[in-house]
Amino acid sequence: MASRLPMILDALARAERDAPLRRLIEALGGEKFTATERSFGEPAVLSRRLRFASGAELILHDDTLVAVVLHTVPTSSEASTVDLSEWIPGADNAATLDDLKKVINGRRRFAGFGTPYFELDGGYARAEFKDHRGWNDPGNLESLVFTVEQPGLTCRPEDDNCPACSQLLVRDETEMLDVEETVHAITDAAASGVLKEDVSWVSIRDLLPLHASGLMERVESQLTCQTCRRILCIALEHGVGPTVSHLALNEARQHRLGPIPPVDAWGDDARVAEERDAMHYVDHEPGRWFLVEQAGQLFLDARYVVTNMVDDSALLQLDAAEVEQYRTVGRAFLADLAERIHNGSPHREESPLFARDLKRGPEGAAYREAVSKAIVNHTWLARQRSGS
Repeated sequence: MASRLPMILDALARAERDAPLRRLIEALGGEKFTATERSFGEPAVLSRRLRFASGAELILHDDTLVAVVLHTVPTSSEASTVDLSEWIPGADNAATLDDLKKVINGRRRFAGFGTPYFELDGGYARAEFKDHRGWNDPGNLESLVFTVEQPGLTCRPEDDNCPACSQLLVRDETEMLDVEETVHAITDAAASGVLKEDVSWVSIRDLLPLHASGLMERVESQLTCQTCRRILCIALEHGVGPTVSHLALNEARQHRLGPIPPVDAWGDDARVAEERDAMHYVDHEPGRWFLVEQAGQLFLDARYVVTNMVDDSALLQLDAAEVEQYRTVGRAFLADLAERIHNGSPHREESPLFARDLKRGPEGAAYREAVSKAIVNHTWLARQRSGS
């Protein structure tokens, strides 16, 4: 029996009226399907899902096929499953990753650590396993998903229906995006932990006032959904309509944003007072250290290597003697202290630097966020987002 994968690959990126997609629909069961749809993003894209009794599912964006899903186990809403051997000779629904590698004519690769996929002639086949693990345990395969886009570089089409982030946009009675209410909904989602802000961009609570100030041509906030891991990007630009998109990391990092003006140039009295009490950037050595200040105290954030694959940074509050040395010697002292941190393994409990690292204390997460906000215009990511 010949593989029927070419039928799937020929239908990808086609409109529902096109012959290759019509042939695939007939092979999946004709018009015997249930359809659900919802819009996402701004400008709005219509996501339509066709679930067939045969256990297959088609996902279309504005009438273009973006994914074919062959479900090998029942889902929470549908009990039907495909017979994988009917599409890939030699495969079955309990196939392991090694089993699939033997019968799929394509190079096996990985998107991140938990998503194996195969490069095919005309698309990709992504293997979804239970909890993104147990690839070589029979019965853990949940589905094969076929797409034109390379896995990992764009969002999974299945996540159009993410229960956490797919319904945050607010529209008025004319279906126009209500920007203010949408920003409020996203702000609430961030406050509740549903979304996590990327502090390298404009804070979602600052988006509207900063845009209204006219100091930036374009403002953008980026927040990661803690359920589907997509990055929600909301941007306001003068003379252009608002945009809201769900992107993968690779896509989101291609966006551009200029330096964020100081709060006292656009914030209200309360926001200015809050910023006055926050950490502030003082100096840095690219790739090595940052010096920040808060309430007259100086802090050095210096990078160090954990393993060949992992690095981190330690945050030390300078004591009186260190402050005096800095005042006397200048940046050379900071470079020397940063080198001692780099070589001092501050992540190890036996290191004398371990107890001084504020990122390891009970307020470690808060310190990390405070430093990140203070240096937002001075990181390599800031250079990248500005296009410099």
